[in-house]
Amino acid sequence: MKKFKEMLSETSRGGGGLQPQYGRYAVGYSPSVISKINSIIGRYCIEELVDPYSAIYRIRGSLNNLGLTFDEIDDDSMVESKGSMSYPLTAFGGRFGKDVDTPHNEFLNDDGLSHIVEGGLSLHISYEKTDTNQCRLRAHIE
Repeated sequence: MKKFKEMLSETSRGGGGLQPQYGRYAVGYSPSVISKINSIIGRYCIEELVDPYSAIYRIRGSLNNLGLTFDEIDDDSMVESKGSMSYPLTAFGGRFGKDVDTPHNEFLNDDGLSHIVEGGLSLHISYEKTDTNQCRLRAHIE
């Protein structure tokens, strides 16, 4: 069992309290965590779908449970026979307000991820319609 001093030496003091650090990622968005989130998303895309929007809404619900959101998907976005889309993710609605380095006449307004993961995260969705008007859907986070 770890001692309290050992746990403190593995953490860094961040804006929201203690956050364990592994490399340049906070624990919540490390590559292994993103891989696990992608496996959750992948379970909605296993089979050919009659209504791909229902799978996207289920993906949205699972991501919402983790505090991640993306913009609304237009109902006319999947009318072609194949294509792909990319939606930037925000963590807990993003950040707004002041930070230690923010000048007094400016506000911090971002996605809540870019300061943790360089460039932020995006949900990439690709689709392809079959001969029977079903849809093969693939989705992952990068």
